[in-house]
Amino acid sequence: MTTLAAPGAGPRTSPFSGVNPTFVRYELRRRFNRQTTIFTLLLPAVLYLALFRTSPAHATLPHGNFAAWMMIGLAVYGAAMAATSAAATISVERSVGWMRTIALSPLAPPGYLLVKVVCSVVMAAVPVAIVGVLGYVTGARADAEVWVTSLLVAWIGAAVFAALGIAMGLALKPEVVMHMPGLTMTALAFLGNLFIPLSGTMLDISRFTPMYGVSTLARYALTDGYSFSGEHSSLSGAVFNIVAWFAGFSFLAVRRFAKSTGRL
Repeated sequence: MTTLAAPGAGPRTSPFSGVNPTFVRYELRRRFNRQTTIFTLLLPAVLYLALFRTSPAHATLPHGNFAAWMMIGLAVYGAAMAATSAAATISVERSVGWMRTIALSPLAPPGYLLVKVVCSVVMAAVPVAIVGVLGYVTGARADAEVWVTSLLVAWIGAAVFAALGIAMGLALKPEVVMHMPGLTMTALAFLGNLFIPLSGTMLDISRFTPMYGVSTLARYALTDGYSFSGEHSSLSGAVFNIVAWFAGFSFLAVRRFAKSTGRL
């Protein structure tokens, strides 16, 4: 008995078979639509302008000022929001049967998900750049090293939330998931010490939340790991938080993708 292969399908020789520049360009064009871009530009910028002057009394930082602290936090928030929103569009692809098409193609699941994460992280660079420029023109001051490392970490750290967006998109219906990134990221940002300086019990709770690691690592060159109340957050703890949440979200995304396509 002869087995017929789907047109264009071929054997998967590696976990990333089927990934090519044409597919990446297509995904990037889909990410940069007008509605999504405006939303990811405006919200972090508006929040920064509303919050950058809300410094605690007698607040001091080793390598910059409070406006820089807030700028970094809103850069992390904007990048996470953009990456999650972009990645969650996979829900629409699932609803229109794109997952079944992927199952018939030579594109391996790890490669497909990698492209989703990379394109979502590229999208996350937009709000990071906007908030960075706003910070500079509104008086955010920090050492040169802080500017480079903090904004770079805020951008690359968006990969954690791209994985979360994929998992959400594969688990929820499009009409539900379109409302989830904003609500979820705002709640996680508050718990992750992004909007207002946390201390005591709230800071202890924050250490176990997804945005804590990225925000702490991004601000480390500015604060040396110290909060405004004098509590210290370790660099190793921040890195562990990032790795653990990225691994967890990635595992969920891969499992949901496998369930949607019947492929591992």
